[in-house]
Amino acid sequence: MKNLKLAAFLFLAFFTTIASAQTKKIDPTKCTIDWLGKKVTGQHNGTVNLKYGSLTFKNSKLSGGTFTVDMASLTSTDLQGEYLTKLNNHLRSEDFFGTEKFPVSKMVFTKIADKGQGKYTVTADLTIKDIKNSVQFDIVVKGNTASGKIVIDRTKYGIKYGSGSFFDNLGDKAIYDDFELDVKLQF
Repeated sequence: MKNLKLAAFLFLAFFTTIASAQTKKIDPTKCTIDWLGKKVTGQHNGTVNLKYGSLTFKNSKLSGGTFTVDMASLTSTDLQGEYLTKLNNHLRSEDFFGTEKFPVSKMVFTKIADKGQGKYTVTADLTIKDIKNSVQFDIVVKGNTASGKIVIDRTKYGIKYGSGSFFDNLGDKAIYDDFELDVKLQF
């Protein structure tokens, strides 16, 4: 009888834990991922599309997340015509993201610290060009939206083109190692 009660208690505790966790699918059509890359003589900005993603909540608190980004959608928004085509082709080339060989990038949340009032510090595994590194950023969840800014060191993913950290005498052709993502999600 004791074993039956213990089994029933464990089943109920397990079911309650599962029932309190909720995965919310992100709507890619209502999300934006804006990027900003800087160089000595200026900057470029643009967008990249979320392919799919989800956030997990446990007892109404953020507890996980997974995302896949369509790298072939990478585009600049600050140029037009021939210059836009040249930059987009270069960003998609092996010098940068190699989108033909690596069509997606992925992020998986590994640790989440609740800062209160819908603010969290997230540690995540980010995979670009099949190279995985840990990144950390803050995210704010409000209603059915989430937003955050992420700074990524591209050289950690084998993207060294124009990096003053790896090449000498670049002068005003140097491109900074960090690029920024401004992410707005809706679920």
